[in-house]
Amino acid sequence: MGNNIEIIGLGAGDLDQLPVGVYKKLLHSGKPLCLRTKEHPVVADLEKEGLVYTSFDAVYEKHDQFEAVYEEIAQTLLVKAENESVIYAVPGHPLVAERAVQLLLEYGPKKNVDIIIGGGQSFIDAIFTSLKIDPVEGFQLLDGTALQASQLQIEQHIFISQVYDQFIASNVKLTLMEKLPDDYPVTIVTAAGSSQEVIQQVPLYELDRNVTINNLTSVYIPPVQEESILLKNFAKLREIIAVLRGPNGCPWDKEQTHESLKRYLIEETYEVIEAINNEDIDNLVEELGDVLLQVMLHAQIGEDDGYFSIDDIIEVLSAKMIRRHPHVFGTGKAANADEVVQNWQEIKNQEKGEAAASLLEGVSKAQPNLLRAYEMQKKAAKVGFDWQEITPALEKVKEELDEFIAELDGTDDGLVRAKQEFGDLLFAFVNVARFLKLHPEEALFETNEKFTRRFHYVEKMVQASGRSFAEHTLDQLDLYWDEAKTKGL
Repeated sequence: MGNNIEIIGLGAGDLDQLPVGVYKKLLHSGKPLCLRTKEHPVVADLEKEGLVYTSFDAVYEKHDQFEAVYEEIAQTLLVKAENESVIYAVPGHPLVAERAVQLLLEYGPKKNVDIIIGGGQSFIDAIFTSLKIDPVEGFQLLDGTALQASQLQIEQHIFISQVYDQFIASNVKLTLMEKLPDDYPVTIVTAAGSSQEVIQQVPLYELDRNVTINNLTSVYIPPVQEESILLKNFAKLREIIAVLRGPNGCPWDKEQTHESLKRYLIEETYEVIEAINNEDIDNLVEELGDVLLQVMLHAQIGEDDGYFSIDDIIEVLSAKMIRRHPHVFGTGKAANADEVVQNWQEIKNQEKGEAAASLLEGVSKAQPNLLRAYEMQKKAAKVGFDWQEITPALEKVKEELDEFIAELDGTDDGLVRAKQEFGDLLFAFVNVARFLKLHPEEALFETNEKFTRRFHYVEKMVQASGRSFAEHTLDQLDLYWDEAKTKGL
């Protein structure tokens, strides 16, 4: 290799914590010294001893994104190393929360520059000591500049580094609030282990308010103990379902099977649809939870029987979503929703391998039959088994209606045939709805709702009259019905 970049750490605190080897390299190596930032307690002390350096503080002012800052630092150092070896000093330890170092490790070999990792004390040791925490209990170290709620394991100790300023502190606060109450206690630790150490405990909502924050600041979030907070965690839900089906669980839950739960999944699904139709968001949240409960119960039964678990379900679903969305996760193209559906079907057919015995095999018999008729007609239409305009479809409805009426001759055999013709009539009407891009299930739902509203009005008027339904003629009840129509019900 040619020249090198040696990366050393300035430690987490003041000069007393600096290793002797690092101290000597900073002052006596004879190599150019570059600091990621001069805002560090060690630097002020070493300046008194003649420390000569250049810093990258100005680079932070040039860019809106931290990734661009680290990229420029790495590239600048690599250019310097073309002519001579250099020392690059960072706060803490070179391999802890230093993105530019990771870039140098990636780019160095390609540029024929040897990247050497020197010593340095991480702030992690100091912060464990300051807060008197045993790391064996489990902890997370996260980057405050790129924090996501999905990363948070709130049952563990959480340390968030690189909380440089109030802007980052605000983003960290908002992210934590997705998992934690606004007043959850958090601890702000600055210059841990040094003579300038400051430890402040504040409620979460004050994290970015009136608090001294700099490049030596970290935020500590203690493990959550309160069960009410943990209820948002998927792991907690999984634990609850396991307990319900465990030895000391609920007798009803323990005796359920895939077969016994079938009807509940159907019921809960329809209740979700009702909440959507009612535009009731609170109820939708509850009903979606009930559907998720069914999934979790089936998953737990699978785990109890040793066949599969919720992890297997999630893995299969995740793989399918990536595989069937090449226009998002790969190099595929889809200009609109129709192309997405077409691509999905083609990928699905490839996955199945052999062609299905019938195009209709994909239509589940478990669906309500109005929906099943709609889906079968769609499948047949895709291969050209369909009228090209609506007129023949309407004629088919008239034909089926005539045939239905013709079978109403009052005989038992006629009634059997009428049932068949009635089915044909419904099927023909579904075809008309499909031509008009009307969903038959939604249309019938709206009619049912309309009937419900108007019949409620009839009931109200019957009650107001002081007479029972039996004491009303059909004509009188029809008048109430007509009144409901004129009122727009």
